[in-house]
Amino acid sequence: MPSMSRRTLLRTVAAGGAAVSVPGLLTACSSSDSGDGDVSNAGKKLAPWPAYRPAAGPKPDLAPTDAGVQAGYTTYPSDLVKSVSRTPGDGSTVRVMTVSFGTPPKPSSQNRFWAAVEKALGVKIEYTIISQADYQKKMATVMAGDADALPDIINMFSGFTLPREAQFVQRRAQDLTPYLSGDAIADYPNLAGIPTHAWRDMGRIGGRIYGIPLERPLPGSTLWINQDMFADAGMKEGWTADDFTAVARQGTRGRTYMLGAANGSLFGNAYHSAAHNAPQRWAVTKDGTFLPSAADERYKASIAFQAQLRKNGSYHPDATSISQIDLTTLYYNGTVGSMQDGFGAYLPKYRESKGKMSPAAALPYSVGGEPGGIVAARRSFGYTVLKQAKKERIELLLRILDYLAAPFGSEEWELVHYGVEGVHFTRAKDGSPEFTKLGEVENNTNLPLKYLAEGPQVLFVPGMPDAVRALHAWQRKVVPHAIRDASFGLQSATNNSQGATLKTFLDDTITGIIAGRLPMSGWDAAVKRWRSRGGDRMAEEYAKDYAANT
Repeated sequence: MPSMSRRTLLRTVAAGGAAVSVPGLLTACSSSDSGDGDVSNAGKKLAPWPAYRPAAGPKPDLAPTDAGVQAGYTTYPSDLVKSVSRTPGDGSTVRVMTVSFGTPPKPSSQNRFWAAVEKALGVKIEYTIISQADYQKKMATVMAGDADALPDIINMFSGFTLPREAQFVQRRAQDLTPYLSGDAIADYPNLAGIPTHAWRDMGRIGGRIYGIPLERPLPGSTLWINQDMFADAGMKEGWTADDFTAVARQGTRGRTYMLGAANGSLFGNAYHSAAHNAPQRWAVTKDGTFLPSAADERYKASIAFQAQLRKNGSYHPDATSISQIDLTTLYYNGTVGSMQDGFGAYLPKYRESKGKMSPAAALPYSVGGEPGGIVAARRSFGYTVLKQAKKERIELLLRILDYLAAPFGSEEWELVHYGVEGVHFTRAKDGSPEFTKLGEVENNTNLPLKYLAEGPQVLFVPGMPDAVRALHAWQRKVVPHAIRDASFGLQSATNNSQGATLKTFLDDTITGIIAGRLPMSGWDAAVKRWRSRGGDRMAEEYAKDYAANT
């Protein structure tokens, strides 16, 4: 994948300077009418989750934990397993559509990676690839279009709030419950290897299973630091909020800023709100009541803390306008000492910075003597749905996705992630794959098959065993303090219909306050407005769906 986080890129849909214009939109979109379908799970018979059966593969060098620490591989497996027994396709053409964070690939007729995957799958692939900047607009068109014109396979990304997404899926996508629920998934062993936490965070719609989740690690938005810059400025393990402020000020000088942020990232608010132990969007009490993070005093304190960091000059001055791509460049060249990104961005962080700087995931600081938390990611980074079709066609499409969901350490995983040996990659002395010049162009970033289906994520950095050990050690320290959004996997009619507008209103208010355009004193009024325009209804709807799922 490219040298940026998919999660933070997806957040760029929020416009950093539009706070004044949003309240009118809230007034115009205050209805919670769910439209053309009841997607709630309340009162429905819930389909059992697919029966989890771990796929066979090489034993990791660093063990995973039940709490969420990932398996780590310090070396690439020498003996790859074969996870698919036969070619899944029948020679037909399959139309697919996903988002992309890379450059457009060469046409299939000129793309040896594309051809190799088609041969392995036994189908011709017609691929509609949408840039992340155009994804929301394109998806709105697709969702409103003719059902017959839908691609066979569509990936729905959790980073965007698409209006009436659940209703679209319920109405137009294939109900996969008969194929995947319970023991039925045994026909697709690699899909059965997707852990239950990914299915839960994807969630049901109307009690049924409509998608296949893209499993992701527990850590979410992470503060990636230039370790040398922060160490030189006085960083230490066990630091406090005051220590963080002092380090940020000490290391900022001239045209070098310790804190970088991109448009739509709220100045990296996810890291700071978690360090303040604030809920991440929604918390749930023991009696099932849902409480919004916006109304929590710790969340408010994190905004005030960031506003002070911005006021004392620690943030790069373009924090509300720079793109995530450009910010990544500034991070690599030492202009900024840190940037918020998804944890999954560790691979390009280490790969692209090799020999230039020392990336590291920052430990959270403490506030008021309490150890800081980290953001717990949604364990499903979107999900894949299928166009409604006859049973034989659905089974073929599931076999294709089963191939793409092959586990790390398998022949199928290597093909999908690195291409053909000797063409797209060669092997380093330790056996790790290294891209050739052709592999830098023809790959799983520019032809994003990994967003259709993928096996469980593991920690592995080719040729950098110390990076894997550092990441595994960091996870062991922070995973116990992960703060999860309690709404993951649940349905809310109000969120489905107007969640994007409500989120943009709060995001723009946060950005405005930290940037100094809006007063901190206006936060409580903004939260009150958000709650009255739909926030409280969402809390009630999430609580109802939560009760149905527990």
